Amino acid sequence: MAPNLSTSLYTKKSQKNVHQEKKNKEKISDQNLSNSKKYEWKIVWKNVILFIYFHIGALYGFYLWCNGTKKYTILWFFVMGFAGSMGVTAGAHRLWSHRAYKAKWPLRFLLMLLQTLSHQNHIYEWVRDHRVHHKFTDTDADPHNAHRGFFFSHIGWLLVRKHSDVIKKGATVDMSDLEKDPIVVFQRRLFYVLMPLLCFVIPVGVPCYFWNEQFINSWYNNLARYVFCLNMTWLVNSAAHMWGMRPYDVNIGPTENLIVSMLVCGEGWHNYHHVFPWDYKAAELGGYKTNLTTAFIDFCALLGQAYDLKTVSEEMIAKRIARTGSGSSYNKNKIIHHYEDMKWGWGDEDMKPHEIEEIRIYNKKD
Repeated sequence: MAPNLSTSLYTKKSQKNVHQEKKNKEKISDQNLSNSKKYEWKIVWKNVILFIYFHIGALYGFYLWCNGTKKYTILWFFVMGFAGSMGVTAGAHRLWSHRAYKAKWPLRFLLMLLQTLSHQNHIYEWVRDHRVHHKFTDTDADPHNAHRGFFFSHIGWLLVRKHSDVIKKGATVDMSDLEKDPIVVFQRRLFYVLMPLLCFVIPVGVPCYFWNEQFINSWYNNLARYVFCLNMTWLVNSAAHMWGMRPYDVNIGPTENLIVSMLVCGEGWHNYHHVFPWDYKAAELGGYKTNLTTAFIDFCALLGQAYDLKTVSEEMIAKRIARTGSGSSYNKNKIIHHYEDMKWGWGDEDMKPHEIEEIRIYNKKD
């Protein structure tokens, strides 16, 4: 989960014939994916310079909170931060990446705008990287492989060229649903018009125009908002793959992390989420206090904008815990990764019949 400021390394071939390549020899070679320590980091200096500037600017923005920034501008930080977060968590993540629920076009359009506000790349690329991450978690094909350490999985993966396995496996992930989504296509085509406007011009301009904030204060306040939200998103890739319990599957890196859940609107229940990526709640336990994204989706469902909310039965959860959970016969030291259990979400061709049958769908559209 995060932006990649560098030019996409995917070739045109990688963007076409996706589903056909999924069925070729690449699928057979899944078990041969490695966690090579010989991966050479080819630094993208443009990204390094930009992220250094963004982070220094963000620190200065927080400093200005105590040295001249108006209270309304600080409040604006939280409003824009929450709005952008919903664009990522409810939009790019749960709606488009995992197809955990469906949304009518007004909500989809709103989520597209909010995701653009967050500037974590356009939806299509965000989803592609995230689906690859779910299919090949913590291997060389994982864009932010946590086995390479906290720094790499948090931000380092955005500062270097992608591993060849990421590109190779990215070509096998089905993206046909997004290629048919007019809102996703619209954003992708106009991203470099929409992104500067929604991520920088409007968030900086509103405080200056409506309550006469100084431009310098508004600019760095917005950088603080942008960088803070980036780092919160990155914690899901780093901290939630390293620290916490693994009650649903002891063989994968993702964990249940309460702190990350509270900071990232419910995205830290990560062991559950990787086992059941099609659950719109992305969690089994916990209420709205630790899962604001679920609260947002439920509210949208009440308004009639979100529907077909998918979740998992208690029986299905119990069966999975018995098979791969912390009390099962699986031994993490012996079984590194079992690919047959890895899916990117609803619609993954590797979903088993019983997984489809045991799904519970709420707020069905007539």
